[in-house]
Amino acid sequence: MNVQVIMRDGEAEYAVLPWVEYQALLQEAGRTAGAQPPQAAETLPRFAHLAELRQRRGLSVEELARAVGISPAYLQLIEEGQRDPGDAIRYGLARALGINGWEESA
Repeated sequence: MNVQVIMRDGEAEYAVLPWVEYQALLQEAGRTAGAQPPQAAETLPRFAHLAELRQRRGLSVEELARAVGISPAYLQLIEEGQRDPGDAIRYGLARALGINGWEESA
């Protein structure tokens, strides 16, 4: 078995193994193996498409900015790629646009 152990503060915290081997372990344990791995973060929309996502939902810059709690000017800077949103803004954008997963990986 090909297992990678991730350590933190000298203690084993995670074990990572190939998907096929994970599936085999599930089968041996009597559990139903999943057909496919969880969706990768790469399938999430990128912040480069923020303006398009906002427009598709029929929101103005002012409406989305108000929902997130930032100024419209700052939202435009994010849409133009001139600013990288922090965690709180990322969470607010994800919530306002209904995009699960942006909080962690965008």
